[in-house]
Amino acid sequence: MDLNVKTLTLCAKGDVAEGTAIKVEAGDLELAVYHVEGEFYVTDDVCTHGPGSLSEGYLDGHEIECDFHNGRFDIRDGKVTAPPCIMELKTYRVIPDDTMVVIDPS
Repeated sequence: MDLNVKTLTLCAKGDVAEGTAIKVEAGDLELAVYHVEGEFYVTDDVCTHGPGSLSEGYLDGHEIECDFHNGRFDIRDGKVTAPPCIMELKTYRVIPDDTMVVIDPS
């Protein structure tokens, strides 16, 4: 691990069941933590199209559908996969850790 990278611990891996997402507030960040096929992904929790909470949306594989206007994003890279969303979603790099979900918040 690069010692110059500031990290942020979000939650225990066991807190996020396979195929689900949870909301985590860390400082001034509101994040969604996803567990898909044994991997963890982290994005901003608020949809780029409106006030929807993505952690309360519908996770289908690597896509999250906002329950507010039904826009969809790929949680791996934040790309929009269905309208009405047009702005990409911010994603965060997950740092390898055995038991915790840790990100690079930059």
